Amino acid sequence: MKLSILVLKGGWSAEREVSLVSGAAVAKALAERGHDVRAYDVTRDIPALLAQLSPRPDAVFNALHGRYGEDGRMQAILDIMGIPYTHSGVLASALAMNKPMAKRLFADAGIPCPEGRVVGRKEAFAAHTMPRPYVMKPLDEGSSVGVRIVREGDNLPPEDWTFGEEVLVERFIPGREITVAVMGDRALAVTELRPRSGFYDYDSKYTSGLTDHLIPAPLPKTAYEEALDLSLRAHRALGCRGVSRADLRYDDTGPGRFYLLEVNTQPGMTPLSLVPEQAAHLGISFGELCQWMVENARCEA
Repeated sequence: MKLSILVLKGGWSAEREVSLVSGAAVAKALAERGHDVRAYDVTRDIPALLAQLSPRPDAVFNALHGRYGEDGRMQAILDIMGIPYTHSGVLASALAMNKPMAKRLFADAGIPCPEGRVVGRKEAFAAHTMPRPYVMKPLDEGSSVGVRIVREGDNLPPEDWTFGEEVLVERFIPGREITVAVMGDRALAVTELRPRSGFYDYDSKYTSGLTDHLIPAPLPKTAYEEALDLSLRAHRALGCRGVSRADLRYDDTGPGRFYLLEVNTQPGMTPLSLVPEQAAHLGISFGELCQWMVENARCEA
């Protein structure tokens, strides 16, 4: 059935450029499937957004990443208007974006996460707040924006922090970078990510050739199944719907243990993105993935 679809992209978060690429790819794929597609680069002008929502589309594909688009605020506007949209609703989106709150829910669900705490910015940059190595990260950013790793022997990083007055400090987990996409009620596949240098930061995620994607991840069968299970449990613990992606670390320096880092409620849909890659691994084309997402768009109003 032909649908009228508005794709929201861009925005003004630190992940704007990635969102523009995601939105363009989604709009193209949905148009090729015969839908009436419009794409809108979201600004802070709410009346302009409301004008884009009139006449009302059958569904909104929310391809925004980061704050304001992924944290429940855009979802709240669409709920108030009664317009179905892709991905998670208001509460799940807000919980997932707030890393400390999400960690509490994961702990209640028995999902292991790195030990950590929230400290004030001045305290974080005045002295080491936990034994090295540890990780410093913003409370509510995605795509590894602002993440800093303080290793053995490192001095404190310079205080050029632009991500608010609080910092999440976590124990650094050695081992391997793992990610799992969840689509509805099933976890798709497990990918191991091996950056060719440094850690899996923003550039490694979005620059071709900087990271090797191993799919399926070369893990023992029991570990592979555990990664799928943990990711689906995390999706459910937050109350996510549609598509999400869990990022984990697999500490293989001992008997092997997973730690959940975070859940992304609106993962990337770029040519280098992990959810389309895992879907393709299972025989689901990019167009089919986008189609499924708009067919499962919901409004929680």
